[in-house]
Amino acid sequence: MWGQNPRRTLAERTLPDPHRTEEARVHTDDVQPSPVLSVDPRTGEDRGQVATEAGSAEVDAVVRAAAAAAPALADRARRIALLRAAADRLDAAADEITATADAETALGPARLTGELARTTYQLRAFADQIADGAHLGVIIDHADPALGRPDLRRMKLPLGVVAVFAASNFPLAFSVAGGDTASALAAGCPVVVKAHPDHPATSELAARLVREAAVSVGLPADVLAVVHGFGAGPALVRHPLTAAAGFTGSVRGGRALYDIAAARPRPIPFHGELGSLNPVVVTERAAATRAEEIGAGLAASFTLGNGQFCVKPGLVLVPAGDGAVEKALVDTAAQAPAGALLDPRMRTAFLDGVRERAARPGVEVLLAAGAEPTEQAPLAVRPGILAVPADRLTELLLEECFGPVTVLVRYRDAAELEDVLARLDGNLTATVQLAADERGPETAALLQRLVPLAGRLVVDGWPTGVTVAPAMQHGGPYPATTSTSTSVGATAIERWLRPVSYQNAPEALLPPELHDANPLGVPRQVDGRREG
Repeated sequence: MWGQNPRRTLAERTLPDPHRTEEARVHTDDVQPSPVLSVDPRTGEDRGQVATEAGSAEVDAVVRAAAAAAPALADRARRIALLRAAADRLDAAADEITATADAETALGPARLTGELARTTYQLRAFADQIADGAHLGVIIDHADPALGRPDLRRMKLPLGVVAVFAASNFPLAFSVAGGDTASALAAGCPVVVKAHPDHPATSELAARLVREAAVSVGLPADVLAVVHGFGAGPALVRHPLTAAAGFTGSVRGGRALYDIAAARPRPIPFHGELGSLNPVVVTERAAATRAEEIGAGLAASFTLGNGQFCVKPGLVLVPAGDGAVEKALVDTAAQAPAGALLDPRMRTAFLDGVRERAARPGVEVLLAAGAEPTEQAPLAVRPGILAVPADRLTELLLEECFGPVTVLVRYRDAAELEDVLARLDGNLTATVQLAADERGPETAALLQRLVPLAGRLVVDGWPTGVTVAPAMQHGGPYPATTSTSTSVGATAIERWLRPVSYQNAPEALLPPELHDANPLGVPRQVDGRREG
């Protein structure tokens, strides 16, 4: 299962696929590099060449240049200046960025303006986060002969060069200058981004602005670099100087890269966000008392961004026999405008995926998804809604279908509800819709039942709209992610740090953060007591 999600990165195109022969081709330095083209997703027309695919020699040169730039990032003040300067330059180029991204993604100026604001907010938030050094986790335990304890001083240090794989559906916030890059630079790690083929021009523009920001604050431009091409992804993960990787895409591509990372002579951390159904449970009481609100909210959530959010609710468990939620859902979703998906390939996969699911025994089409050309977007699609009894639920319906479609699963009782939940893999989110008076032990048990399924639990709301906040967890059990970390929020920086303890080291040899006098004023724990 999980093999048909089209939310893919460049790396996946190196995987053999008899139906897509270009995916089996890996660029080497013995052949002419292929051009990287920008494509209009509304029409499928090429917008021109942006770059060329990187061969192994280019990847090697870029990674080595990034590693050589790492010592300059040791200066925390320079890192803070870089993050803020990058945010300022992105903001100053807002019109050009949003226009370029819209031409390559069809996400629309309003959505992209908000995404750019989130991108620059993330950069500034990580600058603020590292300002006091709390992210270093400094702990000092002085020697205690009575306990047989030597002098120990612990802090976190950057891993090294980080490979970031840009996502298709967030050309700014999960791309070149997105959260993975911001958190890695904040940690002191140079970044090499594997650009996504759906927005190469946007990637080049963002990279230029960040590199200019680096130079403006006295850092090497090579603290950030971008590569393109089908073979560059595996080459990045295999490179001996790559210390970690962050990935957002599908299970197929992410798992392939994860396996490469694990199979290296020296394995590296691979923080991958792969795929998620984001199940929703609507209780009987909620359906009886909040039907219109729930139906309208679900429609708005699964069609948001034309269904191309990683936290789109794709599987919704509703009480069998309840028609009010379904009616409100269909009525609202039917009013959603048709729109283009991120690229023509995703459009084909979406239409084929919905058609195949609708043909399964027991599946009812409540709202037919399909092609709906408009003058501005000949490749536009309209949303769809499918429904199936819980006892007819097939494995295909438990696979993420990327795009504006959701599947209602009608359960008759608690046993059927549990049977469905028991079949689910890990997710980014799980949501429960309750009645106002459902706050007792049974409801608490239902919420706890969802804990093993997801990293974020939503009550009486919707999972779309990931807030950038310190308490945010954007990650979940496999296959949602390959680690227990988050890719959004302040703690995302922890992915790119490792703890080191110094034992009985003379103070003159220690980093200033570990000196007894604490000359940098870093928050720390000393002999069990918090300071700062």
